[in-house]
Amino acid sequence: MATTPTARDLTLAQILERQQQSFLADPQPGAKIRRDRISRLKKLVLDNAAELTEAMREDYGSRPETLSTLSDIASSIPDLDHQRGHVRKWMKPTRPSRALDRLGFTQQIRHDPKGVVGIIGPWNFPLYLTIVPAGSALAAGNRVMIRPSSVTAHTTEVLCSRAPEYFAVDELAFAGPEHGRGSDFSRLPYDHLFFTGSPGVGKSIARDAAENLTPVTLELGGKNPVIVDTSADIERTARNLASSRLVNGGQVCMCPDYVWVPQQDMDRFCEIVLDQWRSTLPAIAGNPEYTAVVNDSNYERIVGLIDDAVAKGATKQEAAPAGESLPDPVTRKIAPTLLTGVTPEMDIDSDEVFGPVLTVFGYQSVEEPIRYITARPSPLVLYWYGEQNDRFETVADRTRSGNIYGNDFGIGMVSSAIPFGGVGNSGTGNYHGHHGFRTFTHERAVAMHRFDYSAAEFMVPPFGPDKKRQASLYFAAMRLRTRLLG
Repeated sequence: MATTPTARDLTLAQILERQQQSFLADPQPGAKIRRDRISRLKKLVLDNAAELTEAMREDYGSRPETLSTLSDIASSIPDLDHQRGHVRKWMKPTRPSRALDRLGFTQQIRHDPKGVVGIIGPWNFPLYLTIVPAGSALAAGNRVMIRPSSVTAHTTEVLCSRAPEYFAVDELAFAGPEHGRGSDFSRLPYDHLFFTGSPGVGKSIARDAAENLTPVTLELGGKNPVIVDTSADIERTARNLASSRLVNGGQVCMCPDYVWVPQQDMDRFCEIVLDQWRSTLPAIAGNPEYTAVVNDSNYERIVGLIDDAVAKGATKQEAAPAGESLPDPVTRKIAPTLLTGVTPEMDIDSDEVFGPVLTVFGYQSVEEPIRYITARPSPLVLYWYGEQNDRFETVADRTRSGNIYGNDFGIGMVSSAIPFGGVGNSGTGNYHGHHGFRTFTHERAVAMHRFDYSAAEFMVPPFGPDKKRQASLYFAAMRLRTRLLG
């Protein structure tokens, strides 16, 4: 008796071919099918939650179960529910102008699936940052191929082994290590390619996609700045930022990377940050609730950034518990570290840290952080602490970032109503909620009229008196329109 093949029985090219054929057989899946696929994606996550959180702990060496449950398991569900609840409405064609309809023109925008979507996931949130875009792609009516990060091998193994229990390979498939390198995946001719990761790898992904003219969404990172306004409560701000820097051990694309503080508050700000770290972390090395750096190469990179800065004149203050020798290459744990006196020749001034290190600058005028931020690649998030006053509006107008979040870490993730995405060096495109549905949808225009008239005939020879007169009248109408409207 023949058995249904899983992704592990097929090559990447064979999986893609099966999904392409499945899409051709049903290119416009109905709302019921789309909702069912999203429901099964939710079940994949929830049914295997315990196994997935344990896999993430193994991948990191030390990662709290509570963090994985909150950030990767539970947080994936609201956006999936949002997609499932709205897809019936979103997929309906829209009519941009009822007035033109009455005049005899028909204009319509279809929201068609693109086809087969490839998704390349990162290691820092290996579940959330693959499941949420996959949910958007399924809501849009696509078939989906996912390549989780090879860094989080245990998590990838769980996903690859469990997914066939919920999805046929021609609906959604996970590619594992047996399917080759990441470049083998990104070079396939998808109808859309979605990548979350570093700007450096993002450039390589974009080059691979360009060979097939595949549209891409790149969710990248960057050095996220914080501006603390004079209207901010310094103690509350410092404690919030101290915690924000340690989410997932600082290995979050949205983590604050460096902070600009009013000069008169700088010493107090630093003292409060260090106090927050020390009071909440009486132990680090043997503490299973302190997230380790994910692997040796990233550990060595972060330690190298700190050492380079100190060697070139920066001041380091760290919150290492008494009696602990940190950083520790065995457990890959680095004590929360505060740097001041950072200058442009130091590597940490330009490199994204992606670890438990916070750089602090003082300023006299908000012009200083504005100049600093605009002289560097655009970040994913710009944080503002303080009132939404004229200074905030000046910063928002004169800087560029994917998002602006105020007075708390990752506050834009609270709902699916607003988009999430970068700009420039921090990415291109966005997703979450309706924005994710639109990312994986082709907005296909349909235009018709019911007149006994040919635009083509009017625009080709011979250009006799009637055509010339009509062209002159049209030109005169456009001049009048310009005078009236400005």
